[in-house]
Amino acid sequence: MMYRTVGFVPQNRALKPWMIALLVVLSLTVVGVTIGLLTLFSVSGDKMEYYHGTFTVSDLHIISNSGQKITCQIKDLQEMSENLVDEIFIDSALSKHYIKNQVVRLTPEGHSVTADIIMVFQFPSTWQRKIREKKIHSTLNRKIRNTRTLPINISSVQVNAMSSSTGKLIFQACCGKRAAPLVVNRIMSGELAPKGAWPWQASLQRSNIHQCGATLISNTWLVTAAHCFKNSVNPRQWTVSFGTTINPPLMRRNVKRIIVHERYRSPAREYDIAVVQLASKVTFSDDVRRICLPAVSASFRPNSTVYITGFGELYYGGESQNSLREARVRLISKDICRQPYVYGSDIKSGMLCAGYLEGIYDACRGDSGGPLVIQDLTDTWYLIGIVSWGDNCGQRNKPGVYTDVTYYRRWIARKTGL
Repeated sequence: MMYRTVGFVPQNRALKPWMIALLVVLSLTVVGVTIGLLTLFSVSGDKMEYYHGTFTVSDLHIISNSGQKITCQIKDLQEMSENLVDEIFIDSALSKHYIKNQVVRLTPEGHSVTADIIMVFQFPSTWQRKIREKKIHSTLNRKIRNTRTLPINISSVQVNAMSSSTGKLIFQACCGKRAAPLVVNRIMSGELAPKGAWPWQASLQRSNIHQCGATLISNTWLVTAAHCFKNSVNPRQWTVSFGTTINPPLMRRNVKRIIVHERYRSPAREYDIAVVQLASKVTFSDDVRRICLPAVSASFRPNSTVYITGFGELYYGGESQNSLREARVRLISKDICRQPYVYGSDIKSGMLCAGYLEGIYDACRGDSGGPLVIQDLTDTWYLIGIVSWGDNCGQRNKPGVYTDVTYYRRWIARKTGL
């Protein structure tokens, strides 16, 4: 073993007094410059700031007998509002300070809709907050006055500064939003998931060993597969971890309650859904967020691009993975999935199929209970399926079968209030 000593000086090479004095002066100079630079950066450094903006879009005839029509119009309005605010500030004197915006609420009022938007900027800390607030308000007011994109009531435009903690919390609490960019230019088969890419993914563990995936749908509730609990429904035996690795976990929580669908009977595959209540709330961040649940009336077209994630085996008979992986697959129609050469009459109501008839890209053991998700036009993610069952993994004409979340949407609402 070799030791490292600090400050050892051979006796025959002692420093002279003038050398010591010079070293002291140089040291003090370096310390002074360092402190000065740190002070400068701490004073003049940019910091993230959040502003709450509201405006009312008038003359919208969204009252309709068709709930689906209203939903579509509301989603379109969200996208149009966010795009409008982007355009306003990107094409303004505040462009170098503007970061992003997000509609956090749309409130219908007769033939009008009030939009609540959180806007994120980055300003030097030397600027006065009230001046910045007025500048943002005047820019929004002036630009909206000249826009023809939406019929906005000018007198309804309001802007208020928010505390950084409140703004960040509201921004992160919105469902279905992710921090990491999505790679869409190629098929992903067992690719490692980037940090923050799927912040709603969880690992269900019994005796600290990964058993199943799960999906965060609020700060206290997760949804998963019923068959994950066929050996134990005792919440004290289960824990939940979050993050892109099981070990070490980003966050861990104990389980308070497990509710398995009352009509689930193993080894049957119907009613393969359960909800899990955490013993304590999770703290939302860029890496831990809830996903959106679809409306009961939502429908998704066959051949739509969807994504699966999990810690399961890379091939049948393999081992669960420590790192989260992702794959891009496609929805397969029930007509095709019910063909005799696929699964025939085994496909019941409340099930959906996803993958490729050619095989290869599929969920596997250890992915059970995990999410099948889809992205809408506003870059919001929805949980549409729960990994349930399949014939082996990635076999030809044997795609993955998932619990259809829309089919059980009312059941989820009854059990969780969501």
